[in-house]
Amino acid sequence: MRGPHTRRSAGPDSTRRGLRPVVPAVPHSDLDRAVDLLATASSVVLLAHVNPDADALGSALALGLGLRRRGVQVWVSFGEPRAVPESLRELPGQHLVVAAADLPPQPDLLVTLDVGSTDRLGSTAALLSTARTSLVVDHHASNTRFGQHHLIDTDAEATVVLVTRLLDGLGIGIDRDIAANLYAGLATDTVAFRFASASAHLLAARLLDAGVCPAELMRPITDTHPFGWLGMLSTVLGRAELDRAAAHGAGLVHLAIESRDWAHLRQEELDPVIDILRTSKEAAVAAVAKQTAPGEWQVSLRSRDGIDVAAVAGSLGGGGHPRAAGFTHHGEPAAAFAAITEILDR
Repeated sequence: MRGPHTRRSAGPDSTRRGLRPVVPAVPHSDLDRAVDLLATASSVVLLAHVNPDADALGSALALGLGLRRRGVQVWVSFGEPRAVPESLRELPGQHLVVAAADLPPQPDLLVTLDVGSTDRLGSTAALLSTARTSLVVDHHASNTRFGQHHLIDTDAEATVVLVTRLLDGLGIGIDRDIAANLYAGLATDTVAFRFASASAHLLAARLLDAGVCPAELMRPITDTHPFGWLGMLSTVLGRAELDRAAAHGAGLVHLAIESRDWAHLRQEELDPVIDILRTSKEAAVAAVAKQTAPGEWQVSLRSRDGIDVAAVAGSLGGGGHPRAAGFTHHGEPAAAFAAITEILDR
């Protein structure tokens, strides 16, 4: 029986028709060590970052489904929120997800996926000191290299690319459910393949060959919002401000979303705002500050024209990628935007 996000499958191993696995761009020793750790572990905890997105949760679920096929005990979790974000609840493998409080305290192997630093683990960070071994799988240039073992490739568009290499190394064929999770992460982190390399497109073709139906899979993730979302957009977009002189004349557009603006919405409904803001022709950099608690703001950054917002976020205690990054700010959002401008103008 076909799943809700699948089409006709080419079989359990989608390398048929000459679609080759993605070639590693990291030292073979790192990949081999990671594969060995997974191959010899009898119990594995897979952790996504707090407020998981499709790349983080998709990576954990894809790897978890593959390991379960090998008979490994697997738990998938994240520090917060308490439940899987609604937009990601149709990803296959939800039965592997457990609350952070229900995780085993001493697994053979702890694997973090798409987590750049320990603060992104939230309440699950304590497991780093109790697990027998830890493995960090990530593609962020700002990764702090916490944990014992690392599989980090900053050239990979998404962490699911690295998970694909691990599955290939373990000899686990990519079936439709695994492919759905991998595709969700790849499609979102490449902004619907606008920033995808040739190898990422080849991987996407492989996942389609495994049976993924992109339209059905991606609709709840990127194309579905409650009616109240439209009202929130009309309110907050009207506050956007443009600083044409910022970034040596490249321009900065920014806005703040207060907690009252999204009181009846899920936090994940705020994520698309930055992608709307960044379409401003007059600005090469966009910034959105989202209030998550009194005096606390999550700031998202996007850029084009070679401006490195990961460096900006890093200077302010955050991190990310050259074109997409973020940080947490305590205080007033105006101070955050002023700090961003000061760094861009250096």
